[in-house]
Amino acid sequence: MEMKHSLHLTQRQSLIMTPRLQQALKLLQVPTLELQQILKQEVLQNPLLEEVDEVTDQEDLDREDSPEEQANKEAEDPADEDPIDWSEYMQDGTLDRTFVPQSETSMEFLEKVPVTRTTLAESLIEQLHFLNLPDAVMRIAEFLVCSLDDRGWVVTPMDEIVDSLQVPQEEVEKVLLVVQALEPAGVGARDLRECLLIQLDARGDRDTMPWQLIHDHFDHLVNRRFPEIARILKVTGEDVQAAADEIATLNPRPGTSVSADDPKYVTPDLLVERVDEEYVVMLNDRNVPRLRISSAYESVIKEKKKADATTEQKQTREFIQGKLNAAKWLISTIEQRRRTMIKVMNCIVREQREFFDKGIAFLRPLTLAAVARQIDMHESTVSRVCSGKYVQTPRGVFELKFFFSSGLETDDGEDVSARTAKNIIKTLIDEEDKKDPLSDQRIAELLHEKGLHIARRTVAKYREQLNILPARFRRRVA
Repeated sequence: MEMKHSLHLTQRQSLIMTPRLQQALKLLQVPTLELQQILKQEVLQNPLLEEVDEVTDQEDLDREDSPEEQANKEAEDPADEDPIDWSEYMQDGTLDRTFVPQSETSMEFLEKVPVTRTTLAESLIEQLHFLNLPDAVMRIAEFLVCSLDDRGWVVTPMDEIVDSLQVPQEEVEKVLLVVQALEPAGVGARDLRECLLIQLDARGDRDTMPWQLIHDHFDHLVNRRFPEIARILKVTGEDVQAAADEIATLNPRPGTSVSADDPKYVTPDLLVERVDEEYVVMLNDRNVPRLRISSAYESVIKEKKKADATTEQKQTREFIQGKLNAAKWLISTIEQRRRTMIKVMNCIVREQREFFDKGIAFLRPLTLAAVARQIDMHESTVSRVCSGKYVQTPRGVFELKFFFSSGLETDDGEDVSARTAKNIIKTLIDEEDKKDPLSDQRIAELLHEKGLHIARRTVAKYREQLNILPARFRRRVA
C-alpha cells in the first residue's frame, strides 16, 4: 500500500476558553477585596475607564452650574455685603503671610504606622543578647534557635547539630539549657514530655504530682490509665484527675504564642439583614470602585474614518477603540457578577429560611446543583460564586459553602443536614456523663431514637471533624 502526505480541511465545533471568558470567570470567583485591587489596576491601565463618585450626583452638579443657580446665588449673596473678614488676613498690616485658622493649628494629624511583629527566633536572639554570653556560646545558641520549628521545638537531631558546629555534645546540651530558660517557657524542647517539664520547672512546680506524672508515668498519662497511676503512687483517682487537669493547662506549642503572622480578618462579600418579616440581600461592595467610560476621548471615537488619515492617527483610533471595547466589556461583566451573587444568595436565603429564623439545628441539606437549577445557571457558576466568599447574617458571619451540605435520611421522610447532625452529636457529648462517656455506637443508637439514620463510622467521622476525642480519652474519674 502506498503511503503519501495529504492535507484535508474539516469543520467542527468546540468550546474554547477565550481570554475574556477566562477573565470573566476570574472576576466572578475572586472575593470583594481582591476585586477592588483588580479594578483599580484596570483603571490605571485603561485610559477610557474612570471611577465614579456615587455620593456626587451629576444632575446636581449640572444644576449647580446652570445660569439659574448662579442667579439665585447672586440674589442670596448681594455684592455689597462682603462675608469675608479681611482683618483676619491682615496680620501686622501686611498681606504676605498665610492665614491659618485657630481651629486648624490645634489639630494633630497622626500617621498610621504599620505594626511589625517579632518572630520567635528574633525574640529569643534578643533575649540571648541580654545575657552577655561568650562568642562561642552565642554561636551555638543562635544555631539552636534557628533549629526551632513553629512549635518552639528543636527539630534538628542532636547528632547533626554536633557535626555542624564541630563541638562536643556536652557543650551543646549545656547551651540548650540556656535556650530552654528563655521565654516563652517550653521553647527548646526536643519532645512533648520535655516541653511540659520545662513549663512546670518555670512555674516552680518541680517534684509535684503533675511533674511526677509527666516524668515517671508519661505513657500511662497519655493513655489515661489513671487507676494504674493511682495504684502506683498510692493516691486516689481524684488526685490523679486533678493533676491531669493542671497538666492540661500547659501549652504543648509554646512557639505559637510568639507569631509574626498578622491576624486575618474576614470581610463579608454579602450582607443579609432582616427587615420586618423578610430578609434583604445586599452586596458589601461600597469600597469597590464604580466605573464608567471616560468622555475625554469622545471626539476621537466619534470622528469618522478619513481616507487621508495618517498611519499614526489610524493606530491611535484603533488603540482607543480597543480600549473602549475592553472597558464596556469590563463594566458589563462586573454588573453581571453583582446580579449573579445576589441571585445565588437570595436562593440560599429562601432554601435556608428556617436556619435564619431558628438557628443551626434547622439547617437543611442543600447542594450546588439544586441552587443552579433554581436560578437557571450552571453548577460551576454557583461554585465560583460561593468559593472563598463570606456573608454577614443576623446569625453571624459564614462562608457561603457553609449552607451547602449533604443530607441524612430521617423517619419522617425529610432530610437533615450533615451540619445539623454534627450539632446534635456535639450537644450529646457536652451533656454526657463524664465518668461514663458515650461511645460512637451509643451516639448512633441515640440518633436512631431521634429518627436520624446514621452509621457508627459516620458518627466517628463527624466526631473527628469536630475535634472531639474518643470516649476512652474523655472519661474522667472525678
